[in-house]
Amino acid sequence: MTDLPIQLPIEREIDLHAFAPRDIPSVVSDYIDAAVAAGFAEVRVVHGRGRGVQRGIVQSALDRHPSVIEFSDDPASHLGATIARLVPRS
Repeated sequence: MTDLPIQLPIEREIDLHAFAPRDIPSVVSDYIDAAVAAGFAEVRVVHGRGRGVQRGIVQSALDRHPSVIEFSDDPASHLGATIARLVPRS
């Protein structure tokens, strides 16, 4: 029996608490690709507050992604989430 990838519907928010820290950069990159393909102009990435390690990993991944126009901390989450504006789908 082969384990096939599970296809999940793309939403305007992703919560990264279920992912291992080492997987966060690739999860964020794949999520941004899917969000752009879905036509989202803005997404929210929930990384949690803690000591800011996950926030740094997420924002570094967003900074490197060519489809991210800009990003900032979500003021409603007290540094627990980041909002990213995306390039329009072509």
